Amino acid sequence: MRSIVYFLREALSGFKNNFSTVLGAIVTIYLSLLVIGIFMVATMVIDQLVASVESQVAISVFVNDNAAEEDIWAMQTFIRGLPGVGEVTFLTKEEAIERFKEQSNSDIANALGDNPLPASIEVDLQDPSQVESVATSIMSNELYMRIIDDPENPTSSIRYGKDYVERLFSLTRMIRTVSLALVILLIFVALIFINNTIRLAIFARRKEISIMRLVGASNGFIRGPFIMEGTLQALLGSGLAILTIHFGLASLANNVQLNIPWLMVNFAIIPLQFIYFSLLAAGLLIGVFGSGWAMRRYLKV
Repeated sequence: MRSIVYFLREALSGFKNNFSTVLGAIVTIYLSLLVIGIFMVATMVIDQLVASVESQVAISVFVNDNAAEEDIWAMQTFIRGLPGVGEVTFLTKEEAIERFKEQSNSDIANALGDNPLPASIEVDLQDPSQVESVATSIMSNELYMRIIDDPENPTSSIRYGKDYVERLFSLTRMIRTVSLALVILLIFVALIFINNTIRLAIFARRKEISIMRLVGASNGFIRGPFIMEGTLQALLGSGLAILTIHFGLASLANNVQLNIPWLMVNFAIIPLQFIYFSLLAAGLLIGVFGSGWAMRRYLKV
């Protein structure tokens, strides 16, 4: 306990006597962790946006007006049992034309005269990436040919935007990969940058370390105050980064809700506790091990 109190007192004394150097290390840790935290939040927001786009992927099976009701219900039961399928609903011709009026100009719908739109089975997906396999399974079922509106051209009776879906998932995979790679690269660069800053701070005090060695101080006794100092710098830097992200994100969430309410981002589900813990842990690891590693050359016999 005495050692810890001594190390803390010496670390605080080092703060006072080497204020500019210590401030530089704190600012470096703060800015580095702040950028990492922002990128972590941005990556999670991008992932939400990507997931919201993917969730729009659905399948429509167009049903013949004369299809037997039992065949339609049997087909819906079959679809519900397929992996990756969520909700399955039957849309009548009347409901189809009403939806068309809501999504487009009602004058256009009225100009069509008799309702030309077919009934359909609408399939929402729990796992949008399964859309291709679900569509293939539906078309391979013998009931499919008995209920569709165009048996002579079976592929025209099912719609899920095959080409669009393939391009969409290719794009979303690339976005997720690039976002993750940028975060990892940024963490690596920040670690090097912060470690070099700590090394420069200890280099500026190399004479102090040499004097302590000359009077017979042990390596642990010399290293302790510097590691404690690095720990305090890390706590201050990471704490400032966490506070900045916390209040900045709260302000951003309010602005998005007021000005861009249609943006499909729910800031409430972003795991901020995980981000804060990660930044604090990263700061402490950098401060403790960075200080210890930087002092090795000055403690060699």
